[in-house]
Amino acid sequence: MQTRNNGPDRQALDGAVPAGFVDAPGADPRLGSVVLPARPAGSTLLTVIAAPLNPLDLAIASGTFHSARHEAPYVPGSECVGVVLDSDRHPRDSWVYAESHASPATPGSFAARVIVADDDVLPLPDGLDPVQAAAVGNSGTAAFMPLIEEAGLRPGETVLVLGATGAVGQLAVQVAHRSGAKRVVGVARDPAALERLLTLGADAVVAVHAGEGADALAARLLTATGPVDVVLDGLYGVPLEAALRMCAPRARVVNVGNAAGATAQVPAGLLRGKQLVLSGFAGLHTPLADKRTALTWLWTALGRDQLQLSVHTFPLEELPSAWRAQTASPHAKCVLLPDDSRFRRPTRHDRSTRP
Repeated sequence: MQTRNNGPDRQALDGAVPAGFVDAPGADPRLGSVVLPARPAGSTLLTVIAAPLNPLDLAIASGTFHSARHEAPYVPGSECVGVVLDSDRHPRDSWVYAESHASPATPGSFAARVIVADDDVLPLPDGLDPVQAAAVGNSGTAAFMPLIEEAGLRPGETVLVLGATGAVGQLAVQVAHRSGAKRVVGVARDPAALERLLTLGADAVVAVHAGEGADALAARLLTATGPVDVVLDGLYGVPLEAALRMCAPRARVVNVGNAAGATAQVPAGLLRGKQLVLSGFAGLHTPLADKRTALTWLWTALGRDQLQLSVHTFPLEELPSAWRAQTASPHAKCVLLPDDSRFRRPTRHDRSTRP
């Protein structure tokens, strides 16, 4: 593929581009190339600058995700920050955030170029580092929307974050703190990673012990938090069972993941007696237009240095290494950087690091 230093080569709008592939459910990713079709009407062609690797991407690739399974080879990747190469709606050379819905018929964002629907593109505010802006996309909306829009977090309430050391959890702690929560408590397995949350806005942290039952965990949680008004649950299983026991009356609980198990017992008497509200949030099924308020809040806070998130960057050719890092729960965001340095956007802040 030929390119020019003064801008995208028009011949690069078609033809094969470097990409990562998953060949079958549960297979390890590999490198290859994909031939993109001519851009259909109503879509936008992007050069991919930064493509986060999300737990969602791994779940879909595993073949165990509840809403998607791909039997044929496909290019994964669910979001990116990129530069517009060709579009009827979005200005050429503009910087944008985009979502991609990867499948065997529609290559995702783990490639040097990606085609996305016009409706799946938002302009990126000036001055933001593209890596950081991409890193808070999927994870940030999975924190902000459940807390602020679904649970309706109010100033002065107590918030419990289950699974607080991952990217979603770290951002949820900060969203809750900056939205006026009286007390924010983070829960996860890794004591060292939990300690960092105390610098991000958490008032207390609680480590989950292996083999601990719901009653014992609930007792420790109650000591750390008191009654809880809002629970953001990324764990499910025993931690959720424990959290329900120390919810305040009319508490709101929103599930966003099930890292601790696919099932949890919810006693009917507890549910009705406390008049709890239980709901689930899935960003995959939420249109990008509905995420705009959340992304605007996140990007504004990021631009003001009011959000922190550790980011590990990998060139596209190191996708297998990034995949292994994400599988190991790195307590950070893994972001792929396709090799297109001429598009690097100058910024005041670049907090990206390599592990």
